[in-house]
Order: sequence, then structure tokens, then C-alpha cells
Amino acid sequence: MSVSLGKSFSVTGISAKPISIEVDIRKGLPSYSTVGLPDKAVKESKNRINAAIKNSGYDFPVKKITVNLAPADIKKEGSSFDFPIALGILTATGRIKDKEKMKKTICVGELSLDGHLRRVPGVLPIAMRLKKYGYREILVPESNKKEAAVVEGIRVIPIHSLRHAVDYLTGKEDIEPFSVNIEEEFKTYSKYNIDFADIKGQYFAKRAMQVAAAGGHNLLMTGPPGAGKTMLAKRFVTILPHLTVPEAIEVTMIKSVTGNMKESQGLNATRPFRTPHHTISDVALVGGGSIPHPGEISLAHRGVLFLDEFPEFKRSVIEVLRQPLEDGEITVSRAADTVTYPANFSLIAAMNPCPCGYYGVPLKECRCTSNDILRYNSKISGPILDRIDIHIRVPRVKKKDMESIKSGEKSDIIRKSVESARFRQSERFRNDTKIFSNADMKSRDIQKYTDIKPEAKKLMNRALDKFGLSVRSYNKIIKVSQTIADLDGKETINTTHVTEALQYRQD
Repeated sequence: MSVSLGKSFSVTGISAKPISIEVDIRKGLPSYSTVGLPDKAVKESKNRINAAIKNSGYDFPVKKITVNLAPADIKKEGSSFDFPIALGILTATGRIKDKEKMKKTICVGELSLDGHLRRVPGVLPIAMRLKKYGYREILVPESNKKEAAVVEGIRVIPIHSLRHAVDYLTGKEDIEPFSVNIEEEFKTYSKYNIDFADIKGQYFAKRAMQVAAAGGHNLLMTGPPGAGKTMLAKRFVTILPHLTVPEAIEVTMIKSVTGNMKESQGLNATRPFRTPHHTISDVALVGGGSIPHPGEISLAHRGVLFLDEFPEFKRSVIEVLRQPLEDGEITVSRAADTVTYPANFSLIAAMNPCPCGYYGVPLKECRCTSNDILRYNSKISGPILDRIDIHIRVPRVKKKDMESIKSGEKSDIIRKSVESARFRQSERFRNDTKIFSNADMKSRDIQKYTDIKPEAKKLMNRALDKFGLSVRSYNKIIKVSQTIADLDGKETINTTHVTEALQYRQD
């Protein structure tokens, strides 16, 4: 009998847990079994491991082999256990003699039949957890080296094949740890190939977006087809503040567990922009599956979730947005596990004024009945609309604006004013751990943190009486007014700020 012990990690949600890999080889009828709640991909690994070991020039033991993945109560999924299990077998057969070193070696990777290593998802979350459990070195496929090296303080050893790994572990070959320059990663990958200056006209909508970005407000655009709603939404990320390193790592971790990281890119340095089709299911939006995986709202974390044709989404799909819009995270419960994914995003929604899209549009005839329009708009519930602070109308672009050669204000310039406003908010809320922007304020916070001039308050009261505003709408106008004041560099809300904020309640 020969037993070896190796180490790897299993990813659950966007966190990783250490897994001990025990390999027992003894005399008996040739067999191979894996225990410890393995999924189908882990069970199938025996065929890949067998071929990889033989094609790497080593003997595969013709004995009774038992592989145990501990702890046994954690579900193990994916092909990342191929590599550590193969090393465990080679250690048990004596090919790798230093068993103590193997106990301290963390490795992940999928094996091809010829023994080469393929990239696997979730390497960044694993690298992030190494130091917590006292490990300082990880062996990864070469194609995963950049995302692993983003984490400081660990040695990332890039491996291209099983033989390459054995030569390193037996001292035949010395491999230089791979490192990455975070500043260079940001410099290379933090640029956008679109700009607000591309948009002709739509000055009111662009200003509303600047306010939304500055205060963390969600925004709903209503306008006819061809008004430029999608073009505006896509450029919203370009005026949001640049990601910080911790935020970029959060975004990259989510992308890593989905397996969508580019080999050439170690860090996702731009804010994500997700635009799911209106036929999307609840599970695809919030995440899930038999073994939970992140959905679109988590992939939009720290970025923008754009829902075009908003009323065309299923009612149940729209309603699941309530928790993430309120809490900035989503909890997904399944029989296999319960995980919580981050989902702190800016919601930008767009819709037509009616089913045909031309209600109230000059020179275009609307074919919808009043009942059609009422039914169309009622698809979005009040609680969801209450979580959207800014509602604006987006008209068609005027001919003179389309023909103008004058460019609009560039995203870089708008972003600087947004960052300045966000800084004022961070200073205002520095002693409150639950508020990060004006949009996060509740009723009691508005009373505590806002200062409204008497004449501005009178204007608010007149608007309350004239337009029949609810208390929620009243509070939203104050929050948006505070953001406009922050953009204006003022601590106190005046009538100018309130007047502009009232224009953003066109619902």
C-alpha cells in the first residue's frame, strides 16, 4: 500500500476552500475510484489522467487506486483536479519522492491526453485564498499565470505539462516564478474604445447621465426607436470613476470563475457593461444552476447592467432585481449549495413610450390604443420604479445636431467632475459604513446629511402640491439635488439644484 497527500482548492461562488487529495494504491483487481462528492467532470478525470501519465513517459499503476477529495461534504466540480490527482498518483508510485513538499504544493489544472495543461476557471479566487491558509506557492497552467500573479506575496509557477511539473518538483528543472506589474495592467487595459464625444446632441440626456454617475443613481430612459438610448447607455461606463485595485480584483474574480478571462489579461481594469436580451431567464440573470454560477447581475458588478426594451422582460425577471438593487448582492440557494455573489451595479433601463414606439413623436403616427399604452407601462412594478431615481425622456436627435461637426464633451472631462462629486460624498459619509453615494441614503440619512436652503425647500413644497409627488419621489428629488450640488461644488442645496432635479422625474 502507498498513500500520498496533495493540496488543491475548490471554488464556491467567488471564494475558494482548500481540498486535500489523498491517493491510496494497493494490490488487487485493477480499478480506479474517486470519492468525496465529485461531479461528473471529476469522475471522468481518470481517463484523462491515465492517458496523460502514460503519454508523459511514466507508468500508470495497474492496481486498485482510490482517490479521496476531502472534506467529503463539499461538492467538487470541474476539471481543475486533474493535475493535482495525477501528481498524487506519481507521488504514491515513488516517481516524486518528496512527499512533504507535495503536502505544501498547491496546484490546479486540466490535463490533455498528451500531458499538457489547459487553463481552468477560478484561478484568481484560489490565489487570493492561499495566504489565508498559509501557502505561498501555486503551480498553474501557463495560460492562467497572469491572473494568478495579480495577487501579491505568492510564488506563481507556470507549468506547461505534467512532465514539466515533475521535473520541477524533483529538482531537475528550476522555474522562475511569474510576476505581473499591476500598474502596467491598469495602463494597458483601463482604456475604452468609445467616448461620450461620439454622441450628437442629446445634451439633456448626457447631463442626466453625468448626474446619475456622480450620485450612483439608477436611470430610466424613455424614447422612440433611433433616439440613441443604447448609444448613451454604452458610454455610461466611460464617465464612471476608474476602478480601484480592490474593485478590479473583485470584477476579475467573478470573470475568472466563469472561465471568460483572456490569457493575455491578468486584470479586468474597465468597468463591466452587460446587456442581456429581454428573453433572459431568472436563473441566467441572478445566477444559479444545479451548482450555482454567477448571473448577469453579478457579471455587471462595479459596472452597468443595461436592460433595453425594459417592459419586454418577463415580470418575474424584473422583480428579482429588488434584492440586488437594495443590498448590492444576491443570494442563490440550490440543493447543492447556497452562495452569495456581489451585485453592486448601476441599472440603466430603456423603453419605448408605447408598444409601437411612436407615442408623442412628431411626424410619426402612433398605432397604439390607450389600453395598449397603459398595459405596456404597467409591466414595470412600482417597487422597481421606486429604485430608479432618474426618469428622463429621450427625443429623436434634431437634424441640426446630426449635421453638426462639433463634438460633444469628452468622457475624460465628464469623469473628472464625477470623481470630484464622488469624493465630496466619500468625505460626507466617511463615518457611515453603509452609505457610499447619495443614492444609498434613506429618509433618516437625508435629514442628517443634506442642507437645503429655505427658498429651495419652498420650491420643493410647491412641486409636492402641484404634481402630487409621493414621499418617495420627494426624497429622490432631494437625493438627486444633493448630487447636482456636489457637481456644482456646493454643500448646500439651492433652488437651481432643485429645479434641475425636478426635470429628472418625468414619469
